Amino acid sequence: MTSATAGGTAPVPPARTRKSVTGTRRTVAVLFLLPCLVLLGALVVYPIGYSLIRSFLNQSGDGFAGVDNYKALFTDDGIRTALKNNVIWVVFAPTVATALGLVFAVLTERVRWGTAFKLVVFMPMAISMLAAGIIFRLVYDQDPHKGVANAVWVGVHDTFAESSAFPNAHPGRQSPLRPEKGGFLTQQAVHAGQSVSLPLVGVAPDKMPGGAKKAVQAPSEPGKVTGTAWQDFTRGKGVGRLGQVDPGELGYPGMKIEAVKDGKVVDSAKVRDDGTFTLSDKADGARLRLPASNFREPYNGVDWLGPSLVTPAVIGAYVWMWAGFAMVLIAAGLAGVPRELLEAARVDGANEWQVFRRVTVPLLAPVLAVVLVTLMINVLKVFDLVFIIPPGSSQDDANVLALELYRKGFSEDQPGIASAIAVFLLLLVIPVVWFNVRRLRREVRR
Repeated sequence: MTSATAGGTAPVPPARTRKSVTGTRRTVAVLFLLPCLVLLGALVVYPIGYSLIRSFLNQSGDGFAGVDNYKALFTDDGIRTALKNNVIWVVFAPTVATALGLVFAVLTERVRWGTAFKLVVFMPMAISMLAAGIIFRLVYDQDPHKGVANAVWVGVHDTFAESSAFPNAHPGRQSPLRPEKGGFLTQQAVHAGQSVSLPLVGVAPDKMPGGAKKAVQAPSEPGKVTGTAWQDFTRGKGVGRLGQVDPGELGYPGMKIEAVKDGKVVDSAKVRDDGTFTLSDKADGARLRLPASNFREPYNGVDWLGPSLVTPAVIGAYVWMWAGFAMVLIAAGLAGVPRELLEAARVDGANEWQVFRRVTVPLLAPVLAVVLVTLMINVLKVFDLVFIIPPGSSQDDANVLALELYRKGFSEDQPGIASAIAVFLLLLVIPVVWFNVRRLRREVRR
């Protein structure tokens, strides 16, 4: 094609190869992207395609199974438990982690040491899931002397309801006591001016309270009922007299003694360090009772990793790890919030709660959506914590789809069902990813 000019016709310059906005030719861009595309195909596209095909094959892989593997997703008890737990994870874990991140991000703006606090909260993100699982397996240990959670729980419980120091104490041979409603009751009534002996056994010497002193026989007092409650046991074969206070035998300090008459408690006392106690004349004609509270087993805390609490316990470990991630992203979004809007709301008479609820949160909605969606995708494939923290007896109750996929594929040798679970997980993730992509495109258009 030519164009007319004053001097004749001039050739049109040849069209140049199309370049991107950065000036890079398309062929060069494709060459640079090719290794990445190959890796993407080998590590993502091929496994997805193979899993999809394998999910329609039988256990050996040489026959077509139809949708039988997918039917197992809704008929197998283990998979149904995993699906139920995944729903709990998706609903609670991202919500709690995001809410804590929001609270931490807002509050740390108002304190001088906010940066140090953020560092401490974010630090668990530097720990691998495996290490975090081992840490929380110890935190949730049933023994209060090992598990931090139960140590705190037992400490709080014992502040309001002190445990007994004598859970194994019981009357020995020829004892004047007989069992009664978890405690012990004297067989005969006592009278004023009488000194009563209440011998007990069953407490190991190293388990006796630290304040226990050598027991003494309480002297009788006019108008009062006195007595001694002590460990009627002396080390050494043939040493000591049964039913009598011997040198070296210890009293039961703090043990409660009640005087019961006609089914009612008319008086009570606590045993002193040397085992002696004193009751008023109200105890005349009553029977002495050692109530069940003296022999209550020590409170051993909560079974955090039992069937009923194992899933919330594992979710707690996850929140501990990911609340810092949510806090950092929300704090970055909070830094971009116009301070003029917050001040304007305060000038208009809004209190801090109203400013937070009606101004701060709506302005942070895009950031909160990013954090929530990211965590939802993350919890759909949670595996490490559920595999490490629950003991073998509770792992079935804490099961999730990613763990069940592993168990079906490797422990139970059912690759078809494992592939069906993998495809099902992919289908669960796709709507969340699609929502996130759509939201990002809307943000770009704005």
